[in-house]
Amino acid sequence: MKSSTKALLLIASLNTCSAAAHAQAADPHTVQPERPSVATHAGTVARGWVEIELGSEFDRYDDRSHGVVLPIAGKIGLASHVQLSILGAGVSLPGALAATIGDFAVGVKWRLADNAPVLGRFALLPTVKFPTGSTTSGAGTGTTDTGLVLISSHDLGPLTLDLNAAYTHRSGNGLDVPRTSTFWTISFGGLAAGPVGWGVELYGYPRTSGPAGQDAIVATLFGPTLSVRTWLTLDAGIILPVTGPQPRAMYFGGVWNVGRAWPIAR
Repeated sequence: MKSSTKALLLIASLNTCSAAAHAQAADPHTVQPERPSVATHAGTVARGWVEIELGSEFDRYDDRSHGVVLPIAGKIGLASHVQLSILGAGVSLPGALAATIGDFAVGVKWRLADNAPVLGRFALLPTVKFPTGSTTSGAGTGTTDTGLVLISSHDLGPLTLDLNAAYTHRSGNGLDVPRTSTFWTISFGGLAAGPVGWGVELYGYPRTSGPAGQDAIVATLFGPTLSVRTWLTLDAGIILPVTGPQPRAMYFGGVWNVGRAWPIAR
């Protein structure tokens, strides 16, 4: 696999989100995880509250080389239905001696509906990714990306369902990374026993065109979650390719609802 493809797959982890989404939390101190999978749910952090997400992903490619992603995300509730997300990652490509800083992204999730016909809880998530990562080391794409994610979340009895569809446009000439790309996700989650939950997801990146065009990817992700406290959850699991150049991977991480960042006027 060419290095640009590996870099793009690792940097795509900036999008990693929830595998065990749930209804919009009534208690603002209850975590609303947006990791470890590609999908995200339509819920938003309560106004004035902050959540931190940390993780690690260990990738193994078909040529037996390895890569590592260390994603971090901060989420801040700006309004009752609006959340600011700040995303970054440490990236280590195969052969690298240490991880370097990857590209930096920001997004604003806007929850438009909580019980709309067909769409259920529905949100829009526009994002901008900046070329802060090193292209020499492969930790960055060297492009400024704008994207939009459409998010539809549903409660199916004891299960949750999240559906995502996204489009990304990149600056640059398209020689190193594709100018446009899309992805889709179908994610289920639920409780297993007590504080232990589970998540499973099917996701795909359709084929891209141009000089840096890449084959389509379809992969699955699954693993357990653990609710240590209402404000702290942990997760672990594996990612397996169905088709295309998706590496096999293991992941570990957690989400911490830090608390209220500023007082809310009543």
